[in-house]
Amino acid sequence: MTITVQIPSSLRQECGGAAQLEVPATTVQEALKELQRTQPGLYHCVCDETGRLRKHMNLFVNESLLNRRDGPQTKLRSGDTLFIMTAVSGG
Repeated sequence: MTITVQIPSSLRQECGGAAQLEVPATTVQEALKELQRTQPGLYHCVCDETGRLRKHMNLFVNESLLNRRDGPQTKLRSGDTLFIMTAVSGG
């Protein structure tokens, strides 16, 4: 099964400028492992050396924000979109 990973513009240089990638995955964790294998620069921007999501990153499946504890186990269906979002702050 294939899902789409949507890449924010700030991280596109890590994957050759691609705005989205198609990856085989049935869970968010599988999608992240596929990114680790095929796009290591992007993966290391999203996850730390222990494999945990970096504090300034958020993941959405379609329109739902994933929580940090259970998010990686979220099941995916063919056609789903995993959005990688960087936190925005300012004053």
